[in-house]
Amino acid sequence: MASIFTKIINGEIPCYKVAEDDNYLAFLDINPNTQGHTLCIPKQEVDKIFDMEEEHYMGLMAFSRKVALALEKTVPCKRIGVAVVGLEVPHVHVHLIPLHDMDDMRFQRKVSLTKEEFEDLAAKINANL
Repeated sequence: MASIFTKIINGEIPCYKVAEDDNYLAFLDINPNTQGHTLCIPKQEVDKIFDMEEEHYMGLMAFSRKVALALEKTVPCKRIGVAVVGLEVPHVHVHLIPLHDMDDMRFQRKVSLTKEEFEDLAAKINANL
């Protein structure tokens, strides 16, 4: 069965797209730790990050770096945190989280945004790519 991320890639579920190329997709997390929390995923469905072919792993990291740099230009923060946890969705995903303090990485404190705020933020990050 396809993961929720594969359904997003296939256009079956909408997302707030930040960036995309032939192999990777970045979109805003709809349950973000902080404003701008972004997920970078490979379009090929792979459950565990270290099961990826090295070329695709390195490609995902390069893509994530590009998105993180644009995110840092867009959302005021001390730095961009990176996490790969992978327990909640069986599809590799890199969390890029604008950080203000260490608690922003704990996945316990969440922020709420309106549809319009998500759309505006995704467009602004994309413009900084």
